[in-house]
Amino acid sequence: MPASESRPALEVLREQISRLGGRSGRRRAVLPFGLDEIDSRLPGGGLMLGALHEVAGGGCDALHAAAAGQFAAGIAGRTRGKVLWIVSRQDVFAPALMQVGLSGRRVIYVEARSDVDVLACFEEGLRHGGLGAVVAEVARLSMTASRRLQLAAETSGALGIALRRWRRPTGAADFGQSTASVTRWRVSVLPSVALPVPGVGRPRWRLELIRARAGDEAIFEVEACDGQGRLAQSGLVENRLALPAVLADGSDQEAVGRRRARA
Repeated sequence: MPASESRPALEVLREQISRLGGRSGRRRAVLPFGLDEIDSRLPGGGLMLGALHEVAGGGCDALHAAAAGQFAAGIAGRTRGKVLWIVSRQDVFAPALMQVGLSGRRVIYVEARSDVDVLACFEEGLRHGGLGAVVAEVARLSMTASRRLQLAAETSGALGIALRRWRRPTGAADFGQSTASVTRWRVSVLPSVALPVPGVGRPRWRLELIRARAGDEAIFEVEACDGQGRLAQSGLVENRLALPAVLADGSDQEAVGRRRARA
């Protein structure tokens, strides 16, 4: 019996599509979410490393945009090495990134004046080869630009996240159009889950996987990333607060050590 007949037809078809796209049949490294419901919908069982991914808020307001940024930060926080974060406006709230597992000590911020400059820095960062992830806030992303970014990510093995942000609602019109990104996500804020502490709720997100190369579209309801950048399936965990690791484990020992050394 040929080897292809002993394997699932879908797996064989995915390999054939990959070869037609100019890629070898070897297994690519992935970054799992740790939730079977999500990882099972992604080729390889997680987010492909050395690839470009798109993330956008479920609406054009600041609330959904902030959730999309935290989702991207939670992913970047689980990679190894420094993270390059490219912006065109100074409104990134570093403590919010730390809350979802991305320490400020790991982030290198770059401010660019225009989308053209953002894309140039994005590509250069992905080609560098010494970064765990590159996150860039971009409004427009053409097929040509996304192909260049995808090739740059494949060359270095870094994970690239195009964080789509628009100054006006009409700017979101091109989101969902064909690009070379491997996955495309939309993040929306859901009502929080009540906790025993009055006035405090556990944040929840609606994740829409609206494109996955050689994968399936899907919608998930999850708890927001915790202090290690991990998601939890909504309603399946005990009541707890998702604290940054340095708070959950006690004082920030590294900072305490530096203060003692200066004393």
